[in-house]
Amino acid sequence: MTDTSSAATAQPVKPRNFFAALEIDTRLLGMVGAFILICVIFSLLTDGRFMTPRNIFNLTIQTASVAIMATGMVFVIVTRHIDLSVGSLLATCSAVMAMIQTVVTPDWLGLGLNHPATAPIAIIAGIITGLAIGAFQGWLIGYLTIPAFIVTLGGYLVWRNVAWYLTTGQTIGPLDKNFQLFGGINGTLGQTWSWIFAAFAIVGALYVQFNARRTKVKHEFPVKPVWAEVVIGAIIAAAIIGFVAILNAYEIPTARLQRIYAARGEVMPDGLVAGYGIPISVLLLILVAIVMTIVAQRTRLGRYIFATGGNPEASQLAGINTRFLTVKVFAIMGALCALSAIVASSRQTFHSNDIGTLDELRVIAAAVIGGTALSGGLGTIYGAILGALIMQSLQSGMAMVGVDAPFQNIVVGTVLVVAVLIDIIYRRRTGD
Repeated sequence: MTDTSSAATAQPVKPRNFFAALEIDTRLLGMVGAFILICVIFSLLTDGRFMTPRNIFNLTIQTASVAIMATGMVFVIVTRHIDLSVGSLLATCSAVMAMIQTVVTPDWLGLGLNHPATAPIAIIAGIITGLAIGAFQGWLIGYLTIPAFIVTLGGYLVWRNVAWYLTTGQTIGPLDKNFQLFGGINGTLGQTWSWIFAAFAIVGALYVQFNARRTKVKHEFPVKPVWAEVVIGAIIAAAIIGFVAILNAYEIPTARLQRIYAARGEVMPDGLVAGYGIPISVLLLILVAIVMTIVAQRTRLGRYIFATGGNPEASQLAGINTRFLTVKVFAIMGALCALSAIVASSRQTFHSNDIGTLDELRVIAAAVIGGTALSGGLGTIYGAILGALIMQSLQSGMAMVGVDAPFQNIVVGTVLVVAVLIDIIYRRRTGD
């Protein structure tokens, strides 16, 4: 058996160019390039306001809700289905959690609005609701063989109005203060804990990179040159440090700091300056992204999902229960809708009837722009998140420039069609 060092040197990769040596997905590079181009254009059009820490902070919390659902939509589309009900399902989960916080826990359980148990009870109920509805829709699709388009189109109409009836059409709020921590401004890690998170994130990312290389060497697979590994590690570390530095640079207004100290019965030190840091909603998105990536790449469920999407008939012949798999995929989608409902309603600090409106289109667009093939079998979690970020950047930038909302939708729709066209051309050339 060849030892680690000799295997690494005995099977070097001989790339044709710099990017080939790094083994970075060209579609990922294209999306990153598109995002950078959007940032540069809108920074010029807004005299630099687009790239301020404040706008970057707002951009991240606005992206979180759609991006969380987009990770689940990847699984749905990969298995050759579609889910048009995610925005309405989000509204139903939000309504359930709002009613539990304002009616069930205070009137039925005798717990105050800001009782420590109120938010956990509401969150658990919301996730169970989303999971159950998603599984039910998956059962209709998988076992009754009703097309996903029809089932979820029906869900689009049904669940939006279920939410209306749960709240009798009223805006419900304010929500529990602990629940509001998931919204962004009201819940962040602060500067110190954000840097601590950055340190752990860098160590974790580098360990994953090192472990992947060690595994390849152990099995005598070709590996990247050492300099390429170092470059990728440096890029990852720089990206994490830069992201956290930008969020920490967004300073909490002095008046808000004074209120925070006053609520604790303390006096704010003179000249104190503090940054918001990483929003908890973004932290939740990162956690979801990690879990979904592990499921997609490291579990039997993920292998079954991509195998079924690539060839459903062969998967059935191989013994995969594709019907039950469909139930699982839509149950995951429903649970993620509930998580997005937590982020969306807590960001507003109340539940409104229009929450989640058009989110189904944004979520599908994010997944498709991120490289998920509508023909099934191909898609990435990070691509969907980046797709959501690109869409939100477009809308945010156009809003700052003063573009009317109808034209914003025209631009987003055009970008979606062009992204699919580019993806089709790419796949034809690469043979994917």
